[in-house]
Amino acid sequence: MIRIGANPIGWSNDDMPEIGGDIPLETCLKEAKAAGFVGMELGNKFPRNAGKLQPILKKYGHELVGGWYSTELLTRNAAAELKAAKAHATLLEEMGSKVFIAAETSNAIHSNRKLPLSARPILPKKAWRQFGERYTKFADAIRETYGLQLVYHHHMGTTVQSEADIDRFMAVTGDAVHLLLDTGHATWGGADPARLARHYKARISHVHCKDIREAVMWQSNREDWSFLDSVLAGVYTVPGDGMIDYVRVLKELKGYSGWVVVEAEQDPKKAKPSKYAKLGHKNLSEYLAEAGLT
Repeated sequence: MIRIGANPIGWSNDDMPEIGGDIPLETCLKEAKAAGFVGMELGNKFPRNAGKLQPILKKYGHELVGGWYSTELLTRNAAAELKAAKAHATLLEEMGSKVFIAAETSNAIHSNRKLPLSARPILPKKAWRQFGERYTKFADAIRETYGLQLVYHHHMGTTVQSEADIDRFMAVTGDAVHLLLDTGHATWGGADPARLARHYKARISHVHCKDIREAVMWQSNREDWSFLDSVLAGVYTVPGDGMIDYVRVLKELKGYSGWVVVEAEQDPKKAKPSKYAKLGHKNLSEYLAEAGLT
């Protein structure tokens, strides 16, 4: 079964809390529900206690899909990471989530507006094996301890950004590590999301759908903007409002069961969240049907 969820980053930005900082959580949840979404990922305004969060989400008809967790497995081992992740994983388990979204950020630059994307970290060839081994052990532990499936979020400005990075990461990790296919990050990072979907279908357990405004992407690439400046300029938008052929991508995910999440960070002062939430849900619903997934 496929369900369509949303990420609150269209209302309030986690990397720049001042963007959408004035928008109440209740407004986000209400507008997401009105747009047709039935689940939400975590954002910076969400209580991190299941007893407080559950009634809030229930009031607006949402389940907790999951939420981003920043790993530091380049600098610490799996046991230390598991200890650091306890509060986050416990919340997900208590809320009934199924996936543990993780991304390596010990050397990431995506949240630093002063650094251009060309400054992003490149992992030396000799470092990949240990990185993969640690991630596999961590994923095994997360599954065994909390019953959660780890899904890795490739991301601009991090050590797993390009298509080659994703291929290397998947090659050095075991089956316990699954992939979060993010159409927007894949496309901007130079990957073909349809190829990733086809190649890693058996290990894709979560999908983020955001589109790319091609002109903004190429200007950012040419002028070497930071990730956040690119976001503020509108590089991302909701499915159907950019360059990605979603039907082509989704056709490669025949048999997929789980959440597909509209996660398109934009400046709410330039892109009204309620308008884009409705557009994203409408378009994605149509693409899923056309691809034969619903």
